[in-house]
Parts: sequence; structure tokens; C-alpha cells
Amino acid sequence: MFDNDLQRIGFCCKYMDPDQSQKPKVLKEIQQNFTERQTTVTWLNRQDKAVAEDRMLDIATHNMQSAYNLVDYVSTLPENRRMVRLGSNQLPAATHENWSYLWQDPTNVKMLEEGFAKVGQLARDKDVRISFHPGQFCVLASDRPDVVERSIDEFEYHATMARYMGFGKEFQDFKINVHVSGRLGAPGLIKVLPRLSPEALNTITIENDEMCWGLDESLKLKDHVALVLDIHHHWIRDEEYIQPEDDRVKEVIDSWRGVRPAMHYSYSRDEHLPITDDTHTNMHDIVGLLEQGHKKQKLRAHSDYFPNEKANAWALSFWSQFDIQCEAKAKNLASEQLYNQAMGLHEKS
Repeated sequence: MFDNDLQRIGFCCKYMDPDQSQKPKVLKEIQQNFTERQTTVTWLNRQDKAVAEDRMLDIATHNMQSAYNLVDYVSTLPENRRMVRLGSNQLPAATHENWSYLWQDPTNVKMLEEGFAKVGQLARDKDVRISFHPGQFCVLASDRPDVVERSIDEFEYHATMARYMGFGKEFQDFKINVHVSGRLGAPGLIKVLPRLSPEALNTITIENDEMCWGLDESLKLKDHVALVLDIHHHWIRDEEYIQPEDDRVKEVIDSWRGVRPAMHYSYSRDEHLPITDDTHTNMHDIVGLLEQGHKKQKLRAHSDYFPNEKANAWALSFWSQFDIQCEAKAKNLASEQLYNQAMGLHEKS
């Protein structure tokens, strides 16, 4: 279990070298040691079985090492920055009906257990808070039974990796985050929970999304799972800047049952905001933006960095109560930017 008393600012999935002015080939060589490799089911289905299996095993071996390297890098950062989300594509075609058998083979299971165990032990030894975020097709509250079945398989795939790492033993010793998603909303998700493994139940978190199911819907789950507050999503969907003292925020915190909660912070891309002299110095009124013709679908896209110090200060106003997961295209470089502003605010106070 991570240090529950430590405030953290983290990033997601990939490492970006601080010197992005280097030639693309040089950057690729540096960053590939921290980045997942992938393949497609289409490619696998075109190969001889042995060729496809060798490729899948090679990718999995690389990805476990890259996850280790990423956690190792984060462990060298200041303790308040030791938080990172790992990518979901660790094992190629892990839940695909034609290829999932490969990851159930006892020899391969042993290899995965040993590889992921090293990642988990490093995270515990160096006090790095790690997590997963299954993709948009993990829709546990779908009204289609076939989608629910596939979504359970997808979530359990992530829970299995967490278990290999030595997590899922305690409530929220590891976070696997999904949106409510699906037409059935919170009631539909509650019906699915009893079908999840103990590790999945200990690690599942639910996040409010920006288009369909907002914070109020998520709060219907507060007695069942831990809730992740995404303040940018809330700004888009509910058209307000939620504040730390909001009663709903306390309900989110309480859902973690004493574990330090996590939240998400992102910012809209410049090309979807009006460019004026105060673009990055004032808080944008989303109602006004919508009246001007800006679309929520566009505003939800993540920026590269966090250029608006006022918006950053708003996000940091939650930091005393939440760990902040930065969702920005510049990954660790963006989280460093927010962390530096946090340290500056702390020094001024």
C-alpha cells in the first residue's frame, strides 16, 4: 500500500524526454524503453500461429520491462510526483476469443507473474502509486448482455495484472478506473459488481464523464465503489467549476473509506478556445463558450500542457484532499509544470 498521507501529482502511461527538440529518431530511441508496443488482431490473424504467438510474447516481455522502467523513472522524482498510470495494452489481444488462450498457458502465466511481480514490488519499495484505466469499450453498465460480458473480461484482465503485481489484496491498494458508461447507468453497474473477482472489487473506481453520466450519477455508487472526481469533465457536462468545499466533493472523499482519493485534471486545447490576450489568464465561462458556438465534443480534448495558471490554481485547491492525475498530451512534462506551480504556491503561502 502506498503512503496514504503523501500528496501526489502524477501523469499517464508514457514518458516524454525533457528535450523534445531532439530529432524524432533520437527521441524514439530514448522513449521506446518506457513505452508499450502493440499489434493488431488483424495482423495476428494473417500470420502463422507460431509467428503470431512469438510476436505476442515478445511484445508482452517488452511491455513488462517498459512498465518497470516507467515506475523506476517515477521513483527518481520528488516523492510528491510518485504517481503514474500504466498503459492497458500490456498483453496483446488479451481478451480476444482467438488469442486469449496464450495468456492462460501455465508457462506463460508463470512468466507474467514473475515479470509483473517485479513491477509491483518496485512500486511498493519506492512508494509509487500506480493504476490502470481500461478504455472506452469497457462498458459495464451496457444494456447489451454481450457488451457486459466483454467488459467484465476486459476489467478482469486489468485486475489479473494488478494481482500479478501483488495488488488487489486491500481496498484501493491499486486503482482500476472506468466511467459509468452504458445506458443502464449506476443501477446497471451495481448489478454487475457481484460478478467481479475480489481483486476487481478492491480496485475498481468509477469516474464521472463529460457527456453522459456526470457526478450526480456517479454518487449513486458511493456506497459500493470508490469514486474518481474529474473536474474538467464536470466543467464540461455540468457547466460549472466545482469547488473543494462542495458537499458532493466530501461524498466522493468518503467513498474511499479512509484511503487518499484520486482525481483527474485536464484542460481544453488552445485550438478549441477563443484566442485572446487573456486566454491563459482567465477562467473560461463554458456557458459563454457554448453560446459563441464552441462544442463540448471539442472542449473535452486534452491540451498538451497546462497553460492557464488560474485554472491550475483551481485544480491545486483540491490537492490537500486528493492526489491529482494529470491527463495531458505532454505526460510527465505537463505534470512537472503543475507540480512546479504547486511548489511555487506553497512557497508563497
